[in-house]
Amino acid sequence: MKPDNPQTYGTVSRCLHWLMALCFVVMFGTALAWNINEDYFSLMGIHKNCGIALLVLALVRFVWMHVNLRRRPQHNIIVKLGHIALYLLMIAVPAVGLIRNIGKGAPDGSGEVEWMVQLGNQWHGELAIALGILILGHIAMAVVHQIKGEKIINRMLG
Repeated sequence: MKPDNPQTYGTVSRCLHWLMALCFVVMFGTALAWNINEDYFSLMGIHKNCGIALLVLALVRFVWMHVNLRRRPQHNIIVKLGHIALYLLMIAVPAVGLIRNIGKGAPDGSGEVEWMVQLGNQWHGELAIALGILILGHIAMAVVHQIKGEKIINRMLG
């Protein structure tokens, strides 16, 4: 098991990154599927479970990043701000979805907490779109830097 170092990310950092990437594919894929065809709304259970996993993984990854900050590859301020925005949204999107789910109360609708449901209804999708745009930008910039010879993708591949 390799630790983080100034040239590459270590085993734990890479595993967290790629596991979360896989979860994001599932999350955006399921949401897209039922927005195209309501018959796929049955994927909601997978979406919710994956969202909870993402919230946990994002929190673990945030702590792991801080513990290993001095050992990791260094970035300029623009990259740091982009990563801060990614972390905030990686935590906020599933958290708002979870708040909405808790606010819905029992399956029969009893015990609903309206402000929690409204918060989720108003912000979960919008924040997810913002996160998706940031993720696409993150991928695009990694590819651009890789093409320029900076081998950014190699750092996360190991």
